Amino acid sequence: MTKFTQLQSALTKNFQELISNVHILRGNELHFQIARGCALKLAQILNADFNAELRLMVANDRRADKGVFEIHYLFVNDKENWYAHATKDLSHDDPTIDSMATFYYPASRFEREIHDLFGIGAIDHPDTRPLVSHAFWPKDYFPLRKDSIVPEKFNDDGTPFEFMPVGGEGVYEIPVGPVHAGIIEPGHFRFSVVGETVIDLKIRLYFTHKGTEKLFEGRAPADGVELAERISGDTTIGHSLAYCQAVESLAGCEVPARAKYLRVILLEMERLYNHIADFGAICNDTGFAAAHSHCFRIRERLLRLNKRLTGNRLLRGGIILGGVGRDFPSDLNLAAELDSILADFNEIVEISLNNTMLTDRLDGAGYLTTKTATDHGVLGYVARASGIDVDVRRDHPFAAYSSLNFNVAKSVKGDVHARAQIRVDEASESVSIIKQALTQLPQGELVAPLGKLPAWEPAFGMVEGWRGAILHWVMADDNGKLYRVKVKDPSFVNWPALSFALLKNIVPDFPLVNKSFNQSYSGNDL
Repeated sequence: MTKFTQLQSALTKNFQELISNVHILRGNELHFQIARGCALKLAQILNADFNAELRLMVANDRRADKGVFEIHYLFVNDKENWYAHATKDLSHDDPTIDSMATFYYPASRFEREIHDLFGIGAIDHPDTRPLVSHAFWPKDYFPLRKDSIVPEKFNDDGTPFEFMPVGGEGVYEIPVGPVHAGIIEPGHFRFSVVGETVIDLKIRLYFTHKGTEKLFEGRAPADGVELAERISGDTTIGHSLAYCQAVESLAGCEVPARAKYLRVILLEMERLYNHIADFGAICNDTGFAAAHSHCFRIRERLLRLNKRLTGNRLLRGGIILGGVGRDFPSDLNLAAELDSILADFNEIVEISLNNTMLTDRLDGAGYLTTKTATDHGVLGYVARASGIDVDVRRDHPFAAYSSLNFNVAKSVKGDVHARAQIRVDEASESVSIIKQALTQLPQGELVAPLGKLPAWEPAFGMVEGWRGAILHWVMADDNGKLYRVKVKDPSFVNWPALSFALLKNIVPDFPLVNKSFNQSYSGNDL
């Protein structure tokens, strides 16, 4: 008997009248309503007895149709591939929740985000500082409330952010950013150092909050795809696929078999060009510029292949609701092209990793322990390099992954070298996956009709993007328009772990360690 089959009776036993409307959706999702005050106990039982981890918290303003705010909790079991989705109603006049921050660190960040965007407070939260909002946001401005009005003017009152200073003899601070050289987005990094050694790093993001989730509201489902593609420019397929899978799940739409395989190929093409570019960039931050130049030359080959596949170098237009945007050109021998590219890349890898001046910089730098990674809910190659064996493609198969054979690359070293090697191994696996998909590619339709979305029912889609697990949560209104879309990029949980990976490193290693994480500013700051 699986944990999932035991879950429904266990919830009834442990919570009795505190849980209601328990029902199964889509085969492996248990949905239920919970009363005020039992979220923490629920999280503790699901974690301890059912190996399920809180993966997402979503706030929703239902005052217009239901008279309440809602909080949705999504718990995920990676070993048995099931989900527990709990919904809690909150009073419209004084909405608050009991904090789970001290039980699970990512809940702390979800709760701070929810407060800034919805004005829903978390009782007994240990960190009441803003996460998303900055000093120029009015105190009563909560942009994701349905009745929110954008202020005519935003005024910075000059109040500095409350960084906790690190004291002691010989300790001094080095502020970096938020404005950086180049074209990257802004982020503030405050180092506390003794000599060259970093003893603390505080990261402040959210300088370019774009209101992405607000932009989804009121759109027709098909119009949301273009927005999802642009959440993070290097993750076109990852985000558009997660969004489309959420909407398709809500609509009960079965994607055609051929489209499922083509989706796999597009997702792996995105993984491939990013991992190859990242390996070169990591080498560049050790001063080994030759590897960087060659990896970006190879990346250019992949971007040109992307354009042949979808008409766009970043694969925009590749994923649409119900399937894919176009078929692949018949005159392209993609398998042969990728074999050539992989051989080219592996030669650069061999030259680079046989250079002891380079590997001396990688070994031991940016060490992230398994415990710290677990406590932070870290995802993707950062997690796998620190001994956490997690990959949505295997654990929660989507598209055509259940029909393909692949290894999940992992390590227990937890340093920059491990994160670089994970990228190398995943590049090889991506080529293998694409070649398998091409061999098994069936004939048939590319798109299935979607139909009208059911109202007020939650659904979600989860995809292993190149950085890690991406989640999109959706709900439609009575007119079939998007009412609420919640996005979680892996960067949301991976950014804070960077602070711990920098401890006991020297300041000049920050660019190297940061690049080995390579998290998205845009995907984090929605």
